[in-house]
Amino acid sequence: MKTILYKAETRGHAEHGWLNAHHTFSFANYYDPERIHFGALRVLNDDIIDGGKGFGTHPHDNMEIITIPLTGSLRHEDSMGNGGVIESGDIQVMSAGTGIQHSEFNAQKDKPVNLFQIWVFPNKKNVTPRYEQKTLDLLNHKNSFQLVVSPTPTEQGLWIHQDAWFSIGSFGKGVIEKYELKSKSNGVFAMVIQGSFNVSGTVLENRDGLGIWDTESLTIESLSDDARVLLMEVPMEF
Repeated sequence: MKTILYKAETRGHAEHGWLNAHHTFSFANYYDPERIHFGALRVLNDDIIDGGKGFGTHPHDNMEIITIPLTGSLRHEDSMGNGGVIESGDIQVMSAGTGIQHSEFNAQKDKPVNLFQIWVFPNKKNVTPRYEQKTLDLLNHKNSFQLVVSPTPTEQGLWIHQDAWFSIGSFGKGVIEKYELKSKSNGVFAMVIQGSFNVSGTVLENRDGLGIWDTESLTIESLSDDARVLLMEVPMEF
């Protein structure tokens, strides 16, 4: 088993007044040659956006973009004609493919929105752009993992153009869960949303990240009540 630890306080940080952003991997003006990506996982941004503020219309292409609001709500509009709001408990997927333009704004005027925006390199280039969002059934997945992203459509989650599996777990203190990787050639990046965990021998606190590869399984132990973690299994070679 090989691991790489990304402590929360070592992430890149950008403060723009209306936007407080932390970057696990190199992004925008934050560049670290040792932190470009983890396998097919290219971007993991932890953004806090002030009420009514956001990102104006801008382009993307050939990237799988996953947005997970943690608190608050986000309004989305794109060049495919999609428009709407995603709330905490929802997940959004956008395959940029041949090219798409979109905007993202805090849907509330008086409260910040905190979200993860995640980019994954696709396994197919120049696909037809697509958009999808879904409300997760988090209440019925206490003390277990819920699959939220996979390579094929499922009843529980969304799909992207990559052999990747994302799972979210919410656990009480002392719960131990085993995660089996789908492929020996994959790795898993664990990001703590809230609380603390012991992930295969490494203790992680709030917003710490841990990349693990060259293993067939992980052991995840919750060290606090109401602890939440996001597991992102991705190909290490792509």
